Amino acid sequence: MDPYESHIHKHDLPKYNKKRLTTDQARLLESSFNVTKHLDPDRKSQLAQQLGLPSRQVAIWYQNKRARWKNQSLESDFNAQKTKLESVLAENKRLDREVERLRKELDKAQELLVSLNVNNNHVYNSSVSALSNSCDEVGSSSLDREFYECLIGGEGQFGKPESHNFFASSLSL
Repeated sequence: MDPYESHIHKHDLPKYNKKRLTTDQARLLESSFNVTKHLDPDRKSQLAQQLGLPSRQVAIWYQNKRARWKNQSLESDFNAQKTKLESVLAENKRLDREVERLRKELDKAQELLVSLNVNNNHVYNSSVSALSNSCDEVGSSSLDREFYECLIGGEGQFGKPESHNFFASSLSL
């Protein structure tokens, strides 16, 4: 026996003439589908009788409609997620540019701070050197040295520099 003979051929099956749905039938099925996506046996029989169609055709229409609806739903969800992703990527790119701009600003500020510190240290060192030279010239008593240490940040018998203002009497009128 030929293996192909054991298969049932399409022409051996009973004929089923599938007819296209009319606009009214399609409209009724669509409105029914919008109410419920799944068809219970009673509703299937009722729709088939109302539309004048075999219940099998109504069931297949529902099955196909659910598959199309699911695909459309997935495509819609995909497009929404894609739009969100594009938005997030654009925001990320904007934030990267902002971070880069702020880094450049910070670098400039740090360079300015370093140059100010270098200049201030130079001025401070020059002032301390000049003060040191003038103190050495004035005298070397321990009281003079303590006063000098107090001025440059040390603690002597005059206490901490911030606790006394040695120049207040000469500045007030």
